Order: sequence, then C-alpha cells, then structure tokens
Amino acid sequence: MLPFALNHMTTPSLGWQSFLALAKDLGCVGVEFRNDLQGPLFGGDDPADVGAAVKALGLRFLALAEVKMFNDWSEAKRAEAEALMKIAVAAGAEAISLIPRNDNVATARADSLAVTQTALRELLPMLRHHGLKAMVEPLGFEVCSLRYKDVLAQAIDAVGGQGTYFMVHDTFHHALAGGGPIYAEMTGIVHVSGVKDPIYLSDMRDEHRVLVDGDDLLGNVAQIRALVAAGYRGPISYEPFSKQVHDLTAPKPALAASMEFIRAGIASA
Repeated sequence: MLPFALNHMTTPSLGWQSFLALAKDLGCVGVEFRNDLQGPLFGGDDPADVGAAVKALGLRFLALAEVKMFNDWSEAKRAEAEALMKIAVAAGAEAISLIPRNDNVATARADSLAVTQTALRELLPMLRHHGLKAMVEPLGFEVCSLRYKDVLAQAIDAVGGQGTYFMVHDTFHHALAGGGPIYAEMTGIVHVSGVKDPIYLSDMRDEHRVLVDGDDLLGNVAQIRALVAAGYRGPISYEPFSKQVHDLTAPKPALAASMEFIRAGIASA
C-alpha cells in the first residue's frame, strides 16, 4: 500500500479539524500544514492542540511549511526560520519546509549553489538544536534560484547536512526542470499533482496543477515508479493548487479515485 499523505493546499478552505478527518478517512499516513493559506495558521488555535489531534488520529505531522525564499539569507530570514521551527516543535511536526527564491535572481548553477549553501549552513545548527528535519524543495521554474536536484545534493553534501536536509520530489517541478537524477536516498517526501492542459512545460504554473488521473501529462506514475524502484518508501503527498480542485464540495471521492489510479499504475509495473 502506497503511503499517501495530504498537504493542506489540497483543501485550503477546510479547517484543520476537517482536514485531519479527511486525511484519516482516506487512509493517509500523515499531513502537511502551511502558513501561506488564507487566515491565521491553524485558524489561530494552539499548535500543541493541533499536534495532539494529529497524534490522536494516528497520523504523522510530516512537515510545517514554509520558510519562503530561504536562500535569500539575512538576519531577518534567520528570525523567520526560528519562529517557524518553534511552532513546528510545539505542534510535534517532524520537519519544516524550505522554499527557494523564485524571482530570477541567482539562477545560474554557480550562483544557485552559493546562495543555497550559505543558507543551509546557517540553518543546520538551528534545525539540529530543535530536533527537526528540513524538506528542501527545488522549483522547476526558469526563474528559480534552486531548480536542479544535483545542485541541492551538492549543497547538502558541502555543509554536512545529510540526515537533516531532505529533498522534496515534486512531480510538477521535476517535470518542469527537465527531469534528471531522482536521488531517492535523499528524498524525504514526494508531492504529487497532475497537469491536463496541453501547454508547453515552460508555460505551466501552479494554477494548472490538478489531481492525477489518466489524462496527466507530467508522468506522475512513471516518476513514482522510478522512486519506488530506487528504494523510496516515504510519504506521497497530494499538493494540487488548482481552483478546480479547491472548489470541490466533496473532495474525498476525487482524491480516493486519484490515489487508486496511482496505486494501480505502480502495481502494474
């Protein structure tokens, strides 16, 4: 059985209690919460109460997102990261998520490595102090400062961050970046979403990201199959950004159907 999970971006209008209930009903292993949805994090509720509810349902709090533009390092960024880590610890999260700057700065490989390495070196003792991991997500957009997994792998190795830093394999962003090595042993979580619109990869944006089914153009099943074949056994977390998905009045059947499609595709390999 594939270990599916849910990112709160899948159903951003659901309160955290209903979101957890949905994840439990779908047989998920865990959830990811995020600080960039409308309204206060956890609806303003105590992180410890949320963490207790996650645990009571037998779920894992996989990650709390996110430190945006983490590799635009500054003392303000340090304070932002520290604040998120404290919330993550209070809520019992296993990790925080780190998202690179995506504004057409430091896009060359050498520059990407330099800014990412600087930030990872500064964040490492903070994460270890709090007993947290970090899920670092390369973004496939051409304007991103951390587009390629091999650059991230090099940066993690350079700072001695193995065991603390893990890659996010996002099927959407992996496709946009042109594929490449998958680094299953360094992958901490997989994010899945599909694209059906027949457009160029370079024109794909978050709003095109829907649930994975037979019309998917990103090769989600093939990507997951490759990860599993390479030894990945971690969570596979849904993260669709499309309003089409967010507006579903009954998301459970649609998600269940998508999960079954992926399961069948992996089983038939």
